[in-house]
Amino acid sequence: MWSRARAVVTGCAAVAFGASVALAGEPDRIVTDRPSVSNSASTVPPGGFQIESGLEYSRARVGGAPDERRFSLDVTLRAGITEHVEVAIEGEPFVRLRGADDDTGNGDIALKGKYRFLDSREGSAWPALAVQPFVTLPVAHAPHGPDRPDFGLVGLASFDLPWQLGLDVNAGLAARAQTRPSDYLVQGLVSAALSRELGERWSTYVEVFYASAAERGGRDVLGVDAGAQFLLTRRVALDAAVETALAGPGPDYAFRAGLSVRFGK
Repeated sequence: MWSRARAVVTGCAAVAFGASVALAGEPDRIVTDRPSVSNSASTVPPGGFQIESGLEYSRARVGGAPDERRFSLDVTLRAGITEHVEVAIEGEPFVRLRGADDDTGNGDIALKGKYRFLDSREGSAWPALAVQPFVTLPVAHAPHGPDRPDFGLVGLASFDLPWQLGLDVNAGLAARAQTRPSDYLVQGLVSAALSRELGERWSTYVEVFYASAAERGGRDVLGVDAGAQFLLTRRVALDAAVETALAGPGPDYAFRAGLSVRFGK
């Protein structure tokens, strides 16, 4: 199972680096924060409204228990406030778990902001830089989420590289609610996604991500994922990705696919 998932990730990575490309020529095309774990420093234009939605299926082995299978629908609504500021609401209106716990319900809701305080200049090695604060509201019923809010701050850096490559690097801290004792644990988050344009409509990426333990006594997570995005129009995008955990309590494999649409400006 692990070997199959890793083979798919390796294949997607090979496509990302092996194809000859031409730069997409639509400067106002949609820029999404999916399907990768990393987010870019780009913001939705002022007056613009973006819906990013998708389905995800994952499977994880649990020692001494049935495999955990998870199917979910996720939706993110992003709105541009100014040239450098956006707000977003993100949630999972449908989550289905099968395994040691069989349950169907909804996930938590996250409120996010994004402020880009430095734009990348053409010909400069400096990336575009942004910060993304978030608060996760515990609206899910157990076992889908915690019973108290999480909050944190993530720094975002987006590099324009030669050969139609782009690099998004994220690093941040999150305060995760704990139950025993009833306090918070600081979690470190780091990810990096290397993407490449494949003609005017296609792009691919390969990514590595890390998160320290989300609860006391837990394990750190190290994983990789890879995927592709296709622009139906300059405002409509389809995406798909595959993910696997290399260490820690992540999934043996996860598949996700989605649709993103921008309205307004």
